[in-house]
Amino acid sequence: MKQKKLTLVATLMLTVVTTMAQSLNSAYFTDDYKYRHTMNPAFGNEQSYFSLPALGNINVRTQGNFGYDALVKHNPNPYGNKTMTSFLNPYIDAATALDGFAKGNNRVIGNVGITILSAGFKGFNGYNTIEINAKASFGASIPYELFEFAKNTGNRNYNIGDISAGAIAYAEIAFGHSRQINEQLRAGAKIKVLLGAGRADVKLENVQAQLVDANRWLITANSQADVSMKGFTYKQKEKEYKQKPGSYKYVNNVDVDGAGIGGWGLAFDLGASYKLNDDWSFSAALLDLGFISWKNDMQARNTTKEFIFDGFHDVDITRHGGVREASDTYGDQLADFANLQDQGDKGGRTTGIGTTLNLGAEYTLPMYRKLTFGLLSNTRFQGDYSWTEGRLSANWKPLRWLDGGMSLGLGSFGASAGWLINIHPKGFNLFVGMDHILGKQSKEGIPLSSRASVNLGMNIAW
Repeated sequence: MKQKKLTLVATLMLTVVTTMAQSLNSAYFTDDYKYRHTMNPAFGNEQSYFSLPALGNINVRTQGNFGYDALVKHNPNPYGNKTMTSFLNPYIDAATALDGFAKGNNRVIGNVGITILSAGFKGFNGYNTIEINAKASFGASIPYELFEFAKNTGNRNYNIGDISAGAIAYAEIAFGHSRQINEQLRAGAKIKVLLGAGRADVKLENVQAQLVDANRWLITANSQADVSMKGFTYKQKEKEYKQKPGSYKYVNNVDVDGAGIGGWGLAFDLGASYKLNDDWSFSAALLDLGFISWKNDMQARNTTKEFIFDGFHDVDITRHGGVREASDTYGDQLADFANLQDQGDKGGRTTGIGTTLNLGAEYTLPMYRKLTFGLLSNTRFQGDYSWTEGRLSANWKPLRWLDGGMSLGLGSFGASAGWLINIHPKGFNLFVGMDHILGKQSKEGIPLSSRASVNLGMNIAW
């Protein structure tokens, strides 16, 4: 039996270990990048390929408008020996502590995608792909006012608003086919069978905090958690009322016993490309049009809409074991803040997996046809975790077996720069690239920004 904190599900944004498109957008216009078909199923390859098991295509990406550098600060304590501490440290003034958070909603989303097996080959009057992939994603949307309340600036009342977090993990088995319709138009499609491992959605709506005395707050909110996972149950803790006799129970832990396939579903990718002339071509694709039907819905919600909360408290993360202790302590505090009570299994539910729209235009230089320029519009539709980006790329193919390029992106989470190197002689294929070049990192190797991306793979090609 494996036990985990519920709040690690509810606040995955605090565990930036990787999670919304799981592709390398900088490679969209690179002709023989083997996995272009993941961004538009109309694209084929000159070569056939077969992936090395679990090494053919590995993609890790995070995006957001706040990150590690907002949560962790330099310790101004004169006895702190220049160590790092959380933004809740009482030695840090409110202005400095809150400087790294965005006014409005603070969002972070991330993906991990691993191709277990994949193959692409010519046949049936077109190009065909077969894939087995494992995917995991998370997202969180947190209003600025929650961090302001956690820092407890001004001891006043707060209208915090809505807080949401979610995560999903599933495997997919995909079959794709693309072909030329005529000299100018090419079309393709994929069908995907989805096997769900688990999904969690947590929502706190209309959260407000009213000061009761120096150390206590009256919290009002509508809170609900829905978790679909085989073998999942909530664990509750009994707590005494602070203003009246008696006690109540609230969720503070979860159990996962015998995890496995928790649901199944279907999804489709649709795409097309159109070659206007020798210089201009255009493309469009809709990805992940689909659903997963889950077998259970373990629900928890706050049946008591008003409750007393004694605030968030700082934990020393600098000493040995401090990070783990801080994670547990903050998790307990967040569980108190959510105030959820177990409602049992509400039966199955059906959820989407998020849809991506790609629109592309490519121009080939007439005087040097080894160099092309591409403009890609990439939009993810996923509720609170939706985002959009435009990316301009320069793509160069100096040799028959070597190509790649550089790109600049601008979108919901700011500007980024990417690159790709793709090596594909007969016999093998090796590629590595990023949509966001890593910036400064902490001494533990954690990017200070929540924006990070790496994509690499090794394949047999012929």
